[in-house]
Amino acid sequence: MVRYSLDPENPTKSCKSRGSNLRVHFKNTRETAQAIKGMHIRKANKYLRDVVVKHQCVPFRRYNGGVGRCAQAKQFGWTQGRWPKKSAEFLLHMLKNAESNAELKVRSLTLRSSTLTELRLTTDS
Repeated sequence: MVRYSLDPENPTKSCKSRGSNLRVHFKNTRETAQAIKGMHIRKANKYLRDVVVKHQCVPFRRYNGGVGRCAQAKQFGWTQGRWPKKSAEFLLHMLKNAESNAELKVRSLTLRSSTLTELRLTTDS
């Protein structure tokens, strides 16, 4: 049994998706997940596909040290943004997994929560 950080209020009307120990940058993935939070699943899919081809950027709000400015971030009311391709592809895979786990209408799915933790590093000594 896997553990989730947040249990849904109504488990019959929700679906979950999870990845662990993934080889993606934590800070980029956190900002990307925050950008799609609250979106419908179809809109989030389109947004992440646009990020991969650099048609829309991901605004970097918390971990923005050294992040350059881009004009595409203006639509979010921000000035700093990037196009984290690997993180966007990972989240696209997670959304596809969540769609597969859904037992209800996929058109009505909305992203409510995302929790990320950094990869645990181990040493061989």
